[in-house]
Amino acid sequence: MPDIFLSYNREDQPRARLFAEAFEAAGLSVWWDVTLRSGEAYDEVTEAALRGAKAVVVLWSPRSVVSRWVRAEATLADRFKTLMPAMIEACERPIMFELTQTAELSHWQGHAHDPAWQGFLGDVRRLVEREPDGAADAPGPAPATAAPVAPARRPSLAILPFVSRSGGPDDTDFGDALSEDITASLALGRGLRVLAHGIIAGYAGKAIDVRRIGTDHGVDYVLEGNLRRMGTSLRVTAQLVGGESGAILWTQKFDRHSFDPMGQHDDLVDEISNHLGVQIQRIELSRVMRMADATTPWEAIKRCWALIPKLTVAALEQAIAHGRRAVELAPDLGLAQASLGMVLGILYQRGGSREPALLAEAQQHGERALALSPDHGTVLFQVALIKYYAQDWDESLRLAERAVEINPHVPEALHTLAGALTRFERYDEALELLDRADHFAPHGYGFAISLINRCWVLFGMGRIDAALEAANRLLQVLPSDHTGLMLRPVFHAALGQWDLAQQHLAELRRVFPGEDLDLFMGTIRASRQADGPRSRNAELFEQVWTMATGKAPQDQTLSAIAG
Repeated sequence: MPDIFLSYNREDQPRARLFAEAFEAAGLSVWWDVTLRSGEAYDEVTEAALRGAKAVVVLWSPRSVVSRWVRAEATLADRFKTLMPAMIEACERPIMFELTQTAELSHWQGHAHDPAWQGFLGDVRRLVEREPDGAADAPGPAPATAAPVAPARRPSLAILPFVSRSGGPDDTDFGDALSEDITASLALGRGLRVLAHGIIAGYAGKAIDVRRIGTDHGVDYVLEGNLRRMGTSLRVTAQLVGGESGAILWTQKFDRHSFDPMGQHDDLVDEISNHLGVQIQRIELSRVMRMADATTPWEAIKRCWALIPKLTVAALEQAIAHGRRAVELAPDLGLAQASLGMVLGILYQRGGSREPALLAEAQQHGERALALSPDHGTVLFQVALIKYYAQDWDESLRLAERAVEINPHVPEALHTLAGALTRFERYDEALELLDRADHFAPHGYGFAISLINRCWVLFGMGRIDAALEAANRLLQVLPSDHTGLMLRPVFHAALGQWDLAQQHLAELRRVFPGEDLDLFMGTIRASRQADGPRSRNAELFEQVWTMATGKAPQDQTLSAIAG
């Protein structure tokens, strides 16, 4: 791993070269992206260098402060306590870094004896040479006989610069910046192997068969697109193409009226990135489920994920089997441990919270995942869910917030944080997160889970009509969903519609004939609702059950059921 990772905007490359050469002249090794070899991807090379570097030198300029890529690298470096920022041109730093001591080197032109440079070099050297936290207690190298982690092949993507159909130089620059920022957005925490923008930029303006890019760089997918101005409006067209087949797999238009590049650029990047992420996820999950068996950890993980949204006991048990396969293939892969723990927790709740061994095992895998991958966004939201099943509400919220901080536009992370906020009756914030997730990923992988969270939020807010509408939408997506069928009679009861409540309870019992009141109440008890709404939920469900069956709960009081 390098001593120094150099983070900068590509327009500042001449200045960055001065820093790289000066550090190397001082005997320090430097990684910067001009060292990327053709075909290497951001998340396999750059991210490894970023995480392994002893110091991350961020060069702030008017270009880099608005670069999503540089800001992401600075955020990770700050988290790893390796950040060493320097100002190379007057600008306002991102607000989260305003209080970070920053070297003033706007004047510096590479002179080795400049006092300001010498001071900065000394600070960097001390960071590089510091003793790592806990080094004295750190375990030694793994035994030579330790089994290596099996490779986990992720889907790979190349993003071509968007072509301007309007012909203006500003639009050409905007199209290039759009592809660069989409690359940065998708490269962090999406489970994708994304080729570095600098590698693909060489194809700009050339008429080329995208299959050549797939062959040259071994990518599964290529995103290409164009933009066209029509008066004050802008239309961006994006299409996803198979890297091997050249077939168009998905296409969509994104329109902006009264377009303002400065004000709407980030929103456009987010919308395209999230729609693209959902489409690739859908294609990948469908593909892996058609395979005879999983031969890599990543295939096993995706098979596990593909089954979870069905939310049936049979599907969850199959998902657990795939999760165990992933852990067997790669016991030191944090994502495998977290995925298995999450699905064990889901089955625990779905079974009425009556099998503590499931929860105990889920927690063990969750803790192992955090130890292996403490800053992996997907691991964090999956472990946040495990903490929720264990009713460790504060830790669930903390981990969910960190997951969204790392991956602010991943729908599943937003769903998890919304659920955690629901427990603390922060309903407006939770609803805003769900709206954001649904806007960026309509009917995506976690749409049913989003609707379940929406039911709880709206019930807690007392918006019963809207909660009932969400439950009905949930049952349109999953007609036999356990939670939706449980909530609908409760919502009708809350509206005083007791006949409808009993009819819907009869439907629940018809779909799940072997389940008794205790199981349903255990599911309510394990939900993330705040205590007041959860007790009200339990009370209404018990009343409807008693009216429909003529049987009161035996050997348990309502207060015990409601927790």
